[in-house]
Amino acid sequence: MQINGAHVLVTGANRGLGRQFILSLLDRGAGKVYATARRLDLIDVPGVIPLRLDITDPASVAAAAAAAPDVKIVINNAGISTGANLITGDLDTIRREMDTHFYGTLNVIRAFAPQLADGAILNVLSAISWLAFDGAGAYHAAKAAEWALTNSVRLELAGRRTLVTGLHLGAADTDMMAWYDGDKTAPEAIVAAALDGIEAHRPEVLADSWSRQVKAWLSEDPSVIYREAEAALTA
Repeated sequence: MQINGAHVLVTGANRGLGRQFILSLLDRGAGKVYATARRLDLIDVPGVIPLRLDITDPASVAAAAAAAPDVKIVINNAGISTGANLITGDLDTIRREMDTHFYGTLNVIRAFAPQLADGAILNVLSAISWLAFDGAGAYHAAKAAEWALTNSVRLELAGRRTLVTGLHLGAADTDMMAWYDGDKTAPEAIVAAALDGIEAHRPEVLADSWSRQVKAWLSEDPSVIYREAEAALTA
């Protein structure tokens, strides 16, 4: 799997990691880059093909797949973070998180899967796929569901030789994490790790030290995980 010469579609390409993905894909010589967003006026990188896409709208997803029939790599980056908890949060807001991260990602995969034989899918997940935080209950649940989705479609698409890669990361230095005062990784480093992972045909990319730490905690008892997580975050 080579980025050079490949035709790639990126969801949520107007800012943050999505914008960095399209910049890095162009730098690596991608043959064509479809940059998608709900608002095309927010895509400001020259050399890409802007394409309107709302991943929560099946009609919009079907139209995007029809407009980009030559895509061989799909990067599912679009996402939201509402700050909603599961007990006290608004149920419609919680559903928005699930509709975006789980059903939206699944919408895109189902629409593009027929053309991705010998191609690749990268799902932008999170260390929070594995670790809950107060104030991020909806995000954690939705990202955990997207992680399960990633593992399931990997098996379903194996017969078509479609690589399905999950990208896990901690805090990236993007607008979405502007409120966070802890250590943040540069978007360029996250995206470089992700694209290297695709080219190396890796099913999972742990893009920073935090995602590697959280993955290592998964074999521990939950009481250990959350005590260690709290200590790491308040150190």
